[in-house]
Amino acid sequence: MQASLIYPHYRQGDFPPRGVPVRFVECPAVKKPGKRGTEEQLQAYRQAVKTQNLSRQGLEVMKGLRARLDAMGKSRRTMLAALDGSLCNQTIFKADFERVGLVARCRKDARLCLPAPEGGRRKYAEEKFRPEEVRQDESIPWKTTKVYFGGRRRKIRYKEVKNVLWQRGAGKKRLRLFVLAPQPYKMSPHSRMLYRQPAYLLATAKGAGAKTLIQAYLDRSQIEVNHREEKDSLGVGQAQVRSAKSVPRQPAFAVAAYSMLLLAAIQEFGPGRAEAFVPLPKWRKHAKRPSALDLITLLRQEINETQISGGLRQKIAQNITSYAYT
Repeated sequence: MQASLIYPHYRQGDFPPRGVPVRFVECPAVKKPGKRGTEEQLQAYRQAVKTQNLSRQGLEVMKGLRARLDAMGKSRRTMLAALDGSLCNQTIFKADFERVGLVARCRKDARLCLPAPEGGRRKYAEEKFRPEEVRQDESIPWKTTKVYFGGRRRKIRYKEVKNVLWQRGAGKKRLRLFVLAPQPYKMSPHSRMLYRQPAYLLATAKGAGAKTLIQAYLDRSQIEVNHREEKDSLGVGQAQVRSAKSVPRQPAFAVAAYSMLLLAAIQEFGPGRAEAFVPLPKWRKHAKRPSALDLITLLRQEINETQISGGLRQKIAQNITSYAYT
């Protein structure tokens, strides 16, 4: 389970956002008993699946982040968590969060409803609807906002329905439903117009604006960039270790080093590329920020150019250099 802090660099200019990892926790699957397992072992396995699944562990990660923010003196600030579709379930949405807003992608066939009219015993209206039906409903008007997506600011159409109830997922908690229209794009300047799939979002943040919530979910894709750079550039998950304690510690240490590398680059060079980096190839000449490989290359260059005296310092520098090559 990984959590990243999003830096909205597009507020400083024409720069894409950047995700900096702040949590990387091992979440192993519960081992299922074999064919010779007893009934007690099977019952213990079923109970462990309910309490040690990915949603429960993600819930603990979010609570830990909120507690860490409070310890840093940020108790008055609200934490907005943009979640993947796998975490859009009752475990997350029925949890009691303090000063934490959620926005997650939901299924297009989720069964939603509005509150029942006052004066009766019902809490949920009898009429159910799905997010896909809201997209096709012409009586609900489309709204337009401008967000940073795909390397530049674009206009996006959306629909919003407030005070939505998700009986099986969030219970009586009031939600906001956002339906994002398919975005047009072209593979080349002379190709025909294509359209992406529509998106359906459920949010719990009542005080946040629609643009803020939509932008937060679009920025969530930066965690996929973190995953790719961690695996391809740093080789997270490929290390062969001997100690059982090193199995969760080595990937977490590598991700922590990657996070420190990104943070140091932001503090030193800002959100964009600087002259200190190597020139870009022609196929990547439009890049607006350095990649993890660019940062590792610059770090390796600085280590090689630094005058190091002493056997111990030289040995440490060689180890760092060899790790940078991997």
